[in-house]
Amino acid sequence: MRFFKVIKAYQNQDILIPKRQTINSAGYDLAAAEDVEIPPKSVKLIPTGLKASMSKNEVLLIYARSSLGIKKGLILSNGVGVIDADYYDNPDNEGHLMVALYNLNDYIVHIQKNERIAQGVFTSFLTTNDEDVSFETRKGGFGSSGS
Repeated sequence: MRFFKVIKAYQNQDILIPKRQTINSAGYDLAAAEDVEIPPKSVKLIPTGLKASMSKNEVLLIYARSSLGIKKGLILSNGVGVIDADYYDNPDNEGHLMVALYNLNDYIVHIQKNERIAQGVFTSFLTTNDEDVSFETRKGGFGSSGS
């Protein structure tokens, strides 16, 4: 089952549940959960106030909205965000979806609450047939699945 849910820390804060904008849109628009300033030539994590549930053979890929680069001079700092199914409800941050944006400009860029900043695309993935299946359970949030 696939869905977005507001995390506990952002309950009752008018968080927008992502939706596709047209019938043929692949991505669900993610919005900022609060006003944020991104200093020049730096990265800032933008909270969405959301977590995403999906099947174990799925991943949520996060892409910057095309207008973000054109209109604001912002890019996703890691190119594409990869949200694994076991990120949901992790003990560190409840699976909070954060969008890491880099400001290419020489001036501060302002992001307003409920401004759409990224889009998430759910997709299935494949694994190798000879994979070692003795995995550990995820114990944390950002960067917890390895160095």
